[in-house]
Amino acid sequence: MSPSVGVVLPTHDRPELLRRALESVLAQDYDGELRAVVVFDRAEPDMSLAGDRVEVMANSREPGLAGARNTGILALDTDLIAFCDDDDQWLPGKIAAQAKALEAEPDAVLCSTGIVIDFDGRELPRLAGTDRVTYDALIRDRMMSVHSSTYVARREALIDIGMVDETIPGSQGEDWDLALRAARRHPIVNVDEPYVRVLWGLTSYYAQAWETKVAALEWFLEHYPEIAEVPGAAGRVYGQLAFGCATVGRRRDALRWSARALRANPVERRVPFALAVASGAVSGKRVLLALHTRGRGI
Repeated sequence: MSPSVGVVLPTHDRPELLRRALESVLAQDYDGELRAVVVFDRAEPDMSLAGDRVEVMANSREPGLAGARNTGILALDTDLIAFCDDDDQWLPGKIAAQAKALEAEPDAVLCSTGIVIDFDGRELPRLAGTDRVTYDALIRDRMMSVHSSTYVARREALIDIGMVDETIPGSQGEDWDLALRAARRHPIVNVDEPYVRVLWGLTSYYAQAWETKVAALEWFLEHYPEIAEVPGAAGRVYGQLAFGCATVGRRRDALRWSARALRANPVERRVPFALAVASGAVSGKRVLLALHTRGRGI
């Protein structure tokens, strides 16, 4: 008998995108039970979405994405818990493939898949290149394809490792933190096929929240000291901090983080972008637009 699956869809105020995401979830061809919980965060729940397989509720925990996810997790009693962000879409076959992969790996907490980035109608596949994602690999590289909308986890194990951390500033990077904690127990099982379409661009609620991003990156440095011990990882995070500080006008901090990034990794590619923004030669938004057009991020 196939394990039951409960899907958490956190949302704020994107009704058209949410309906598209929910439809892609309910359209999965899966021979087990599959139902969804739509959690409205700081917004009035749209009860018209409720149905035989859909429950609608308000976030009852800490305001933000992490609290909304945890509200949904606790509302479900299914064997497996899956996430789908309200601006993403599941592609056919996703849940069946992941349930099979988890069945073959009984000690795994979490399963991910590849993604297709949809930027202004242009589709760019992103794969991890492996069927196992380890803790060390996630420290070295925040893999783009290990994305929250791909996650399927065993509910009991997910609750045991602490669900989604609600203390991360702005819930920024909460999916990376969850993946790290899951992988610390057992490598993440990865179905390396693009089973999720991720809508990507500057319209994201979080795309421009750089003060919060900076605070969240500092949170990660505090909670995962291993980052500072790996030159590539340290250079990446320091470079992101430099860019974030430059984007919000904190020029001195941008220069300080740029220097640290170069000491960790002399060829860290984010530093030139951070310095260009800090000097006023280009805006952070323009840099992000150019990178996103190529399916890349900072």
